[in-house]
Amino acid sequence: MVALMALAGLFCGDRIRSLAASYALHDYALNDCAHDCAATRRWPAVELVSAAVAALVAWRAGPPYVCFAVIAVALAVIDWRTSTLPDAITLPAYPIMMLALLPTGELPRALAGGAALTAVYGLLWFVRPEAMGFGDVKIAGLIGMAAAAMSWQALLAAAFCGQLLGALYALSLLATGRGTRHTQFPFGTFMLLGTLPTLCLAS
Repeated sequence: MVALMALAGLFCGDRIRSLAASYALHDYALNDCAHDCAATRRWPAVELVSAAVAALVAWRAGPPYVCFAVIAVALAVIDWRTSTLPDAITLPAYPIMMLALLPTGELPRALAGGAALTAVYGLLWFVRPEAMGFGDVKIAGLIGMAAAAMSWQALLAAAFCGQLLGALYALSLLATGRGTRHTQFPFGTFMLLGTLPTLCLAS
């Protein structure tokens, strides 16, 4: 099963690369994007990462969580490259996640966790909209569903890890002089990355 999930992740990684390139076209000059895509094709990093994440999550958390793992990799890559969390991926991910988590028997808790984390990030966005995009609020529900399906403790850990990774990256920007206190960066990437180890360790 783990090997099968790894193959699925490898296949999805190729699709993720294409999606990231298509969204990058809206944000970069055509020549820069073409050069970037050509360089990426020579190094199948996205495919390898997607396969490794899918295999690890399948092994540690179980196959129902692989769906979230692949979606998280896709959104993290796109957000990192374009600072965008597209609704075309985020919104359909909700019913897909519900179907994937149904076999766990914890769908009610997953929905409650998704609603709770969405409310928290929604409040943060309402208080300081300049510090957080509304796309981060939308993916909070996905993160809450995946983590809460395991346990309430996993939900708290996933939320904390995402904030911690984002804070560490912000500190690194300040320490290296590459940013200031007002520098914006794709925070959604760190929210998603913080959830993946939580799923693996919480099991």
